[in-house]
Amino acid sequence: IIDSDDRTAARSLSRELIRLYDGRPETARGRAALARHVEEIIDGRDLIGLAETELMLPFDEAARRLVLSTSKRVALVTAISPRAAVDVLFVGAQILRLIRQLASLYDGRPGTLGFLRLTRAAITHLAVTGGMAAGDSLLQQILGHGIAAKLSARLGEGVVNGLLTARVGIAAMEVCRPLPFVNARPPRLADVVAELRGVGGAGKRDASPEESVQK
Repeated sequence: IIDSDDRTAARSLSRELIRLYDGRPETARGRAALARHVEEIIDGRDLIGLAETELMLPFDEAARRLVLSTSKRVALVTAISPRAAVDVLFVGAQILRLIRQLASLYDGRPGTLGFLRLTRAAITHLAVTGGMAAGDSLLQQILGHGIAAKLSARLGEGVVNGLLTARVGIAAMEVCRPLPFVNARPPRLADVVAELRGVGGAGKRDASPEESVQK
């Protein structure tokens, strides 16, 4: 629709979105605005852009918060966890929970290709988590020499786990979102880096691991 600028397809998709979110009170204003303009807007891409603005942006912001909070939780817990097996189990549970939350938020379920994409990303994440003890080179490859040098090994592993969780979360956003990103800025892994570096710094200042978990 975006590439072909198909007005008929854009109108059909817009009506489908209105029906999809009919039971979501928080979308009432956006649905009404979109319904008013479905027949007026000639350009298909512009209509999809309006649907994105009126319906998707609030969900996108909530999805970003979910991805960030889950990534920070994974980073903190795996940074203080003493066992790799615990890390893998915890990360796996958090990934599944995040995917379910995002699917529920967007009222979208991944198709076969989307599910395979998420599964591949999750398996890669868990493999890296389980083999994180491979050494500093892995941390430097993912974080860069400058950041990795400022973090202890465990804190570095926590940050990497947080970033990989964010990567899976971003992929889940893209496959659960019923519209592609048109005018809105798509989520990027770089958006999470500063927040996770903050988790690493906080972890080094905390008095004890127990206090970190409580926070």
